[in-house]
Amino acid sequence: MAKTICVLGLGYVGLPTACMFAVQGHRVVGVDVKREVVETVTKGDIHIDEAGLKTMLQAAINSRNLVARTEVEPADVFIIAVPTPLTPDKRADVTCVERAARSIVPVLARGNLVILESTVPPGTTSNLLCQALSESGLKPGSDFHVAHSPERVLPGNIFSELVSNDRVIGGITRESAEIACELYKTFVEGEIFLTDATTAEMVKLVENTFRDVNIALANELAMIAAEKGVDIFEVIAIANRHARVNVHQPGPGVGGHCIPVDPWFIVESANDAGTLIKHARDVNDSVPERIVEFVQRVVGRDDTRISVWGVTYKGNVDDTRETPAVPIVKGLKDRGYQLGIFDFHAKHFECELDSLEKAVTGAHAILLLADHKEFRYLDPEEIGQRMRRRIVIDTRNCLDPRKWKDAGFEFYLLQKKL
Repeated sequence: MAKTICVLGLGYVGLPTACMFAVQGHRVVGVDVKREVVETVTKGDIHIDEAGLKTMLQAAINSRNLVARTEVEPADVFIIAVPTPLTPDKRADVTCVERAARSIVPVLARGNLVILESTVPPGTTSNLLCQALSESGLKPGSDFHVAHSPERVLPGNIFSELVSNDRVIGGITRESAEIACELYKTFVEGEIFLTDATTAEMVKLVENTFRDVNIALANELAMIAAEKGVDIFEVIAIANRHARVNVHQPGPGVGGHCIPVDPWFIVESANDAGTLIKHARDVNDSVPERIVEFVQRVVGRDDTRISVWGVTYKGNVDDTRETPAVPIVKGLKDRGYQLGIFDFHAKHFECELDSLEKAVTGAHAILLLADHKEFRYLDPEEIGQRMRRRIVIDTRNCLDPRKWKDAGFEFYLLQKKL
C-alpha cells in the first residue's frame, strides 16, 4: 500500500532514498532547510555527484510522486536523514536531528512512523528523538512508532547498495521495527534484521569503527615498512592472500562522513573504555601531518610549488567531507608552499581548484591524495614538460611507477622511493 513519506534532509542519503521510494509508487515530500537545494531538486537537477541520481530524480519528479519543500508536511512516515557532524571536542553534534524531530511535532499524528537514518551515538533514538517527538503530546511506541535504520551505503554506488545491502532496523518496540520493515521491503532485496533501536545504532558504529581500527593498523605498519625500506602495499597484498587476513590499505589519512566520525560516537559513550578505538583515531588523524613532513623532506622548502592531485576523501566521488586533503593542504600552506590544486570530481573545496594545466605548471612535485581512475591515464611526459622538477608522491598506490620513472620522475609510493 502506497504511503505518504516525508524525508527530512536531501543530501547524500536523503535524496537517493526519497527518489527510491518515489519510483516505487509512494508519494514523497523531500524537505531541506537550504532553499537552493529545494530549488535545484524541483528543477530535476542534482547538487551532489552520484551515479544514476539525476536519471532517478527526474523519473521521480516526472511521476509526480516526489516534490521538494522547505517545510515539513503531514505524512504517514517521516524519515530523518540529516547530518551528525563532530563538535570541536570530538562529540556528536545531534543538533540537526533534534531540530528535525521538533519540525515534525506540529504535524505528527497517531499511527505515524518516524525513522531515524542519521548515524548517532547509542541511545539517541530512544532518548533524544523520542523526547523531542513527545512534545506533540503523543506517546512514542503506543500512539506512534519510532525506529532507527542507519544508512549503510557507499557514495558512488548508492542505488545498488540501497537495494542489495542487508539492512538493520531497530524499533523502540517490536511493532515499530516490523512496520518499518514492511516499508523498506518496498525496494530492499537484501536481508532485513530486526532488533532494538540502540542495538541498531551500535551496529552502524561498530562497522565503521572496525574499518577505522584496521586502517590505523595499516598506517602504523606503513610507518614501520618505510623505516625498513619495504613496500607496504606489496606486504599487505601478500599477507592478504592468507584466508583469515584482511588488512586494509594505508593512505594519507581517513575521510568521509562516516569512518573518521563514527568511532568518536562510541568513545563518547564509553566512559573509561574505548582506549583502542581512540588510539586508532589518533593514529589516523596524525597521518596528514606526517605526509606534510615527508613532502618537506623530499622537495625542500625554498620557493617550492606543489601540485596537489585529488582532494575528495576517496577516489571517483565528489565528496570532500572530512577529507584528509584539508589538513594536508593547510599544513603545506603553513610551511609556505605554493599550491596548485586539481581534482577531476570535486566541485567544492575550501581552497580554489585549478585546471590540471594550471596546477602542474611550474610545480616542483605532484602529491596525489585521491585515487581517481582518470589519473592513471595521464601522460607523465606531457605533465613533466610543464614542471620545474619531476617528483611524484603517490599516497594511494594509484599510478604506474614504471611509466612515471621512465618519464624521468622521482617516484615515491607513500613514504618509500621506488
